[in-house]
Amino acid sequence: AGDELLNTLKNRLSGNRQTIRIGAVATLSRNFQLQLLQPLIDRPDLDLIVRSGSLAELLAQLQAHTLDLVLSNSPVRRDTETGWHSHLLDAQSVSLVSRYVPGQDDFRFPEDLATTPLLLPTLESDIRAAFDLLLDQAGIHPIIAAEVDDMAMLRLLARESEGVTLVPRVVVQDELQAGILVERHRIAQIKESFYAITPTRRFPNPLVRELVLHMKATPEMVSVTAES
Repeated sequence: AGDELLNTLKNRLSGNRQTIRIGAVATLSRNFQLQLLQPLIDRPDLDLIVRSGSLAELLAQLQAHTLDLVLSNSPVRRDTETGWHSHLLDAQSVSLVSRYVPGQDDFRFPEDLATTPLLLPTLESDIRAAFDLLLDQAGIHPIIAAEVDDMAMLRLLARESEGVTLVPRVVVQDELQAGILVERHRIAQIKESFYAITPTRRFPNPLVRELVLHMKATPEMVSVTAES
């Protein structure tokens, strides 16, 4: 409580400017982060600090009061010691995409995955686990060309690969709009979820509540709060 109060007073004593410190899991889509943080970037009354790292590292900083909020693609379990709240901000579709090639044949899902090189998120990813289960149920043994834990790198590899890449659409939205990549198949059964993780605090940063409410009010985001 003392640490929380000191951090609150530091923000209030800094004049009219406020500070919000946000952690983002390193594997989280940069496009999605930008969509969330865009309203804060040009605010003259606000200092925005963004740090990246693993979920474990960021939760440790959240518990130590050096972060106010963590953005993640998975919820965290709440217990009596930490009291985390996992706010579900959005759930976006996942697709198979590839480079645009004039005259390319229609993609047959899942049959063509038996002969087409495939770029995937690593096994730690929730969407990878769901995708593997889907292929196993269909009896498909894919040709895995690469497994990547960073969405920014997966996006770059998708632009260079001869195969198809499994990604949330938001990761490659610019390439899809520009026609560099094309969506070969949208997998309705699989969604990538995005969460804002906040702690229970006696003296919360008021900007956190404002930001989370803004995220939920944005039309392209779902307004659901989930605690795990």
